[in-house]
Amino acid sequence: MEIFTEFLKALFDLSNAMSPYILFGLFFAGILHEIVPESIVKKNLGKNSISSIIKATIFGIPLPVCSCGVIPIATGIKKSGASNGATISFLISTPITGIDSILATYGMFGWAFTIYRIISSIVISIIAGILTNIYAKDANTTDENNYNSENCCSSGSCSSETKKKFSIINALKYSYVTLLKDISNPLLVGVILGAIITIAIPQNLSQLLISYPMLSYVVVLFIAVPMYVCATASLPIAAGLMLGGVSPGAAFVFLSAGPATNTVTMGVVKKILGSKSLHIYLLSIIIGSTVFGFGLDYILKDVDVKSIVHMHEDAGIIEVVSSIVLWSLTLYFVLKPYLVKEKSCCSGGNCRES
Repeated sequence: MEIFTEFLKALFDLSNAMSPYILFGLFFAGILHEIVPESIVKKNLGKNSISSIIKATIFGIPLPVCSCGVIPIATGIKKSGASNGATISFLISTPITGIDSILATYGMFGWAFTIYRIISSIVISIIAGILTNIYAKDANTTDENNYNSENCCSSGSCSSETKKKFSIINALKYSYVTLLKDISNPLLVGVILGAIITIAIPQNLSQLLISYPMLSYVVVLFIAVPMYVCATASLPIAAGLMLGGVSPGAAFVFLSAGPATNTVTMGVVKKILGSKSLHIYLLSIIIGSTVFGFGLDYILKDVDVKSIVHMHEDAGIIEVVSSIVLWSLTLYFVLKPYLVKEKSCCSGGNCRES
């Protein structure tokens, strides 16, 4: 019973720390979605050059798209003539960060950690793109036109709509219906796992991971690379790792490698860009995340790990109300498929409403 009480307390604290920033970030994500049409993305990433790689990286940073939702967009970019390098850069930078994730990262870890996360994403993405254009630009991509992104389509997110005049209603629908529905499952799983990790990591294991940081890096990479977790949902898990005694660098590796990779994305990269691009994609993320993780540990070597996580026992009314609103909507989207039988959203790459 005591363990269950500790779990609920950890769940409550994690929720209050991140909920206001997620809701606020989702709002801006909807605004951004309304004012930036996908056609602009495709037009600016079509050249086989370093400039297109940099554009792909920078443009992907604020986009509110998760590691699965980015696949149809990246496929469209590639079909429109983008280089392998620009496509890889976009695939890496986009899911690691987003406006919602940036704000939530700030809420839980502060600006310094947030800026470090953004910079690392930019560097890893650009390096991966350049290496891909050098070593894998002639990779076999004959299957790209046959790729069907039906498994990653949700609530109309696969469609390439023609943007009309700005609509706040459409922005809100995208924020709190389409986008929240897309991330509801991993977000719920993420906060539960974060709370479990917070209370479940034994003290002796924490000491072992602190004494042998490389072991923690290996363990985190082993979990993060194949796992599907969006940038925002990875935050409570990383917070749980740090509160359990794991180094900030190892937790940072999860924040970087977790959202950037998963088994679905790896399969798609191999299919549309070839095996060489897949190898560069994985190695760039693994090595880059590890290097930046070690860098973070070096910077924070004299800092109390647990002090980095901004969680307050005395939650205010804004935090509590935000938690109630966020998790009410999240649970609705999680439970809805079990209560109402929905039609498949994709047919031949096109999405239909349920």
